[in-house]
Formats: sequence, C-alpha cells, structure tokens
Amino acid sequence: MATLSGQVAVVAGATRGAGRGIARALGEAGATVYCSGRSSRGRAREHAHHYADRPETIEETAELVTAAGGEGIAVVVDHKDHAQVKKLFARIRRERKRLDILVNVLTHTPVEEWKPFWQLDMDEGRSQVDGWIWPHVMTARCALPLMVANRGGLVVEIIEQESIGYHGQMWFDLFETTLKRLAYAVAVEGADHGITAVALTPGFMRTEAIKDDLGASDDNWKEVALTHPRAKAFGFIASETPVYAGRAIVALAADPERQRFSGGVLSSGTLSECYDFTDVDGARPNMPRYLAEHHPELFLAKPGVRHWTVQPSPS
Repeated sequence: MATLSGQVAVVAGATRGAGRGIARALGEAGATVYCSGRSSRGRAREHAHHYADRPETIEETAELVTAAGGEGIAVVVDHKDHAQVKKLFARIRRERKRLDILVNVLTHTPVEEWKPFWQLDMDEGRSQVDGWIWPHVMTARCALPLMVANRGGLVVEIIEQESIGYHGQMWFDLFETTLKRLAYAVAVEGADHGITAVALTPGFMRTEAIKDDLGASDDNWKEVALTHPRAKAFGFIASETPVYAGRAIVALAADPERQRFSGGVLSSGTLSECYDFTDVDGARPNMPRYLAEHHPELFLAKPGVRHWTVQPSPS
C-alpha cells in the first residue's frame, strides 16, 4: 500500500460507516488523522439524531487509526457550527502547521418520503438542504486556507452515484448533485494552488448499521446477501467494506499525478482498477458495473427527458 507518512488528514464525520473506514485506511498508510464528529464517549448523545442509539464513538475510530499504523486524534465537532469548525482547523494549524487531506463524510437525517416534488414538505426540504450541504461547505471553506498555504492538498466529497443522473427524490437529488458541484468548484479554484478535489462514491457498504439491519456479520454477509429479500434486491452481494473507499483515497493522495482526476465524480471500484488496490478481504467490488450488468433499467432515460448541453458557437 502507498505511504502517507508525515501527511495530515481530517475525516469530517469519522464516527462510523464510511468515515470510520476511510480514517482507518489513512491510518494504514501512516497518516495523522483528525477524526471529527459528535458521538463521543465523554458527551451525552443527541437523541434527535438518527444515529443517537448507535454505540460507535470518534474515540474508537481514532484508536483504530492508531492501531492500523497511523496517529488517530479524536475531536468533538458539530460541523453545523461554524465556530467549532474554525476551531478545529485553527488547532491543526497550531499543532501541525499543514493539512494534506480533507474528507467530508458529513451526513444528515436520511430521506424518508419518496414522493413527487410537489407533494414534499417544504420545511423538511429546507432542513435536508441545510443539514446535508452547509456543513460540507463550511468545512471545506475552513480547510482550504491551510492547503493554499502549503501549495497543495486533496479534498474528497463522499457522495452517492457515479453520475449526474436523478437520485429519485428532489431533496436527495438537490444535495447530492450540489456536493458533486462543490468538489468541482474547489477543483477549479484550487487548481493553481496544487489542490485536487473529487467527489467519490463508495458502493453498497457493509457498515455497522447496515449489517445490524440485515442481521449480517463479517462472517455470514455473503449468505445474507443471497437469502435476505432486501439484500438481494439492492445488490448486497456486490457490497464493500468502508475501508475500500479509504484505500481509494489513499491511492489518490499518494499519486503525484492525481490532478488528472480533479473535478471528477469517481467510485471506489473505478479507482481500484486504476490503482490496483483491494478491499480488506482481497476482493475488488465495483458497484457501478454490478448495477449496469444486473439492473440496466436504472440507467434508462425517462421517455421525453434528456440532459441538455449547450455547445459553444463556432464563431
């Protein structure tokens, strides 16, 4: 595996799921990783949060980073609070004087109503837009001056779907496509400062919550994938661990020519083919390819609808 020894990373939203797996993978590569989030051993849980009853903490994630070979540092941060976000990066400037990698894995409450736009609740929509987008924007804004000062860095926005296709519900589509556009904007404005920015989608991940929901474990997940109705319907057999996306980010961070990907929307499976890394079990899952082969109907355009592009005038 590539080495990131001496590099400093922030995984914003590192408590569980993709954030925890990515932080661990950065630790495998020898990086120092600030693991931020709200779920801490020393802090009462926010009962309104949809993960309030989950047991994972940022301290556990930081310990996994250190055990993997890096240095994990747990920091309690609510990324919806600008003052807390600024304080995090001021601390990194003071303690490390550099920032090489930012990974935004920040989430909000999941979408539950899959209705047409004109039937959706507007207050819920405003909450979704504010909760999913603004923490990413604030965190990137506070991180970028450190990268500009150091003449380089990698910014990764964790998103869903390796395309600009519709995400099935207006609020969901709005925040997912906006996060992809955020990565593109950072890529454009950061290009002259050596900054690379990408949007990265993992495949169907075997997160702690997903495994608990399906009654799966690291030992029996393949059996569950073949027998559980929802697991079968959603392609759980082609799933990946959260570390797989982390290894994709490690490969990008270690690539001196990573700028060629800047502004792109990528997947862990696609980057595995570019950089020849595997998941923790030696597999190389590729969810976009699996869906294209097994569910081609997902890629069909709706009759009478297309993506329009404006071509430049010959003059």
